[in-house]
Amino acid sequence: MIYGLLKEDLIKKQKQNTIIMKGLIRITFLFALIVLAGVYAAMAQRVIKGTVYIDGEPAAGVTVESQRGSSMMTSFDGKYEVTVEPKSKYIKFTLMATGESKRFDLDENSIGEIDFAFTGSLPNAGGHETEVASGDLVLKTAEELLSEQDKDFMTEYSLYNEFYKQGDYASALPHWKHIFKKYPKSTSNIYIHGARIFEYLIENAKTDAEKDKYLDEFIKGYDQRIKYFGGEGFVNGRKGTTWLKYKLDENRTNQIEGDELKEVMLKGYEWLNLSVDAEKAETELPVFLLLMQTTRSLFKLNALPKETVVKNYDKCNTYLNEIIAKSTDKQKTDDAKEIQNYIEGLFSTSGAADCEALVNIFTPQFEEKSSDIEFIKSMLRRLRMAKCDDSELVEKATIQLYELEPSAEAAFNMARGYLKKDDLENAKKFYEQAISQETDPKLLASYYYERGLLLYVKESSYQEAREMARKAISLDPELCDAYMLIGNIYASASSSFSGTNLEKSAVFWVAVDYYNKARKYSDCAADAASKASDYRKYFPNKEDGFMEGLKEGQSYKVEGWINETTTVRY
Repeated sequence: MIYGLLKEDLIKKQKQNTIIMKGLIRITFLFALIVLAGVYAAMAQRVIKGTVYIDGEPAAGVTVESQRGSSMMTSFDGKYEVTVEPKSKYIKFTLMATGESKRFDLDENSIGEIDFAFTGSLPNAGGHETEVASGDLVLKTAEELLSEQDKDFMTEYSLYNEFYKQGDYASALPHWKHIFKKYPKSTSNIYIHGARIFEYLIENAKTDAEKDKYLDEFIKGYDQRIKYFGGEGFVNGRKGTTWLKYKLDENRTNQIEGDELKEVMLKGYEWLNLSVDAEKAETELPVFLLLMQTTRSLFKLNALPKETVVKNYDKCNTYLNEIIAKSTDKQKTDDAKEIQNYIEGLFSTSGAADCEALVNIFTPQFEEKSSDIEFIKSMLRRLRMAKCDDSELVEKATIQLYELEPSAEAAFNMARGYLKKDDLENAKKFYEQAISQETDPKLLASYYYERGLLLYVKESSYQEAREMARKAISLDPELCDAYMLIGNIYASASSSFSGTNLEKSAVFWVAVDYYNKARKYSDCAADAASKASDYRKYFPNKEDGFMEGLKEGQSYKVEGWINETTTVRY
């Protein structure tokens, strides 16, 4: 699935803050002992609470009894709370006035709030949880509530927090919900802990319906966090990531497809896009990657135009470049570079990175940012990736960049521009300038390779071209194009190589050796395999080899300027 394409170790889980704010530490020692005594006694139990209704109204005088657990009688608000033992199978509701009883069957997943209609139906029959009445909503901080000795808050928070610290998320849930609904502004820990609770519930749910139910509650938690604690940009990034992670989970029984898949991805995309627009270079790094992955997928589903793909690619790259340039955190910088590489791959394989789209996008931007060096560099890289070298925009931008900053990259771009015009002297001059200034090994390797390619194609300077290719390989051993270049040089040189027919044909042994080196790398594999196959037919024949005393598999040295050792093959 789509989410699974993403590199798992780059999607980092939210750090959990388990330190209770200073105000909570001020709970009196005596109160803490009372609460903890109750908590430890209840560790093996579940707590179920709710409201009993008769004909849609809260019912008083109903005895609520859990099998093998506790019991109580409802008051005028109809509310109850009972403990349930692990082996409890049901809760029994008995109307005191008539003695009539009804049972609610439990299973191992029965946790939290269970409202029960003795007669009639529940007032929230639409399936949504009952909201706390506005009069019951308390918009105070934890420190204010502790200062006022709000017993309800102190008890419920302590219970949920202790269960949470023990990893008993099922028992923590009803107490967490109470704080979440009634005291939504008390502490951001509600939302930090809530994320872990719902992750656990979703990952342990038995059905897709259960997973979706908990996911909907999870998303509501993000919305409430924004409402009371702000941070809309950051939270939307987490919300979009969570939504896509669980909706596109490979472990779902029924994988989402068709229009539903498009709808799910559009919703996640909207949140991720809002996050990046708000946070800019402060965006969490995985959000950039997931936004680009979702953008690419939606384009392939015909849900986004190619201009949006280009726009989002540009946006993500701009902020990642800013992070790389300004961050003093080496790990963050390394992660940003790695994510940028993945985004480059996503964009280049998206099908949206064609020349026409890029030129249309970048022409007005270049007019506005003609003095912005970093923008011009980034634009030229993208245009060349899409093979837009012949466009007028590339020519203008190349000259402008060199005038602003005659760097190695700018000189390299100038060399390409002159090469396109077949002005070999100026092309060679700027290649040499780029080579003399560049310090990055991989970039320098690519400059040597292109310089060698020019010498081979335009001037047939085989020895000098090979020297350039060898320098490229020494700097970047994975630059398969350089191996291809040496193979091509030898194949072309065979006809002019002095010696016997066998000595001329033996040059193809060496050429194929280099094609075989190139085919180890995916970028060159197909072309290298094809050329190796084509040139094998020019190997020396067995008769000539026999006359020279050469046996299959033995070493053979091709003399002259080639001066390479190879293996005899027929």
